[in-house]
Amino acid sequence: MNPPYETGARAVTVRPARPEDLDAVLGIRNHAIEHGTALWTDTPQSRTQGGAWLGAHLERGSAYVAEHAGAVVGFGVYGPWKDYSGFRHTVENSVYVADGHHGKGIGSTLLGTLVTSARAAGLHVMIAGIEAGNTASVRLHQRHGFEHAGTVREVGRKFDRWLDLTLMRLQLS
Repeated sequence: MNPPYETGARAVTVRPARPEDLDAVLGIRNHAIEHGTALWTDTPQSRTQGGAWLGAHLERGSAYVAEHAGAVVGFGVYGPWKDYSGFRHTVENSVYVADGHHGKGIGSTLLGTLVTSARAAGLHVMIAGIEAGNTASVRLHQRHGFEHAGTVREVGRKFDRWLDLTLMRLQLS
């Protein structure tokens, strides 16, 4: 786990997620669905759907939250990249920071925690699938050693426009 760190006057702690974090995580996730292009779906998750999604990550030990003053202000997870057994050593990460908390190093600390955790779990490669126009996320992953693996043009659609997917990869072992 990462120790608390200071972002200006604000202390933020990253810790493993717990079942009681569901509402906060779901709120951040649904905000991203409704207002951004990081998640390529138009339908917010119900509490039941979100609980199943988070539960799978909790079982794997692959979910973390960032807390500030007792409130969850971000989360990060990693999970299977593909369901086929040949991909069992490769995972994909997701990092989200609550609206109003961007640019404070929270996403970087979460991503660093995910990389450390995946390495400790003996995983081989971590993938990031990023909407190509999200330059902040691309730069974040580059700072953590991820390399550009390719961009697939117009494979998603949201807000009445085609989206490109940039794939980045990090060798873990």
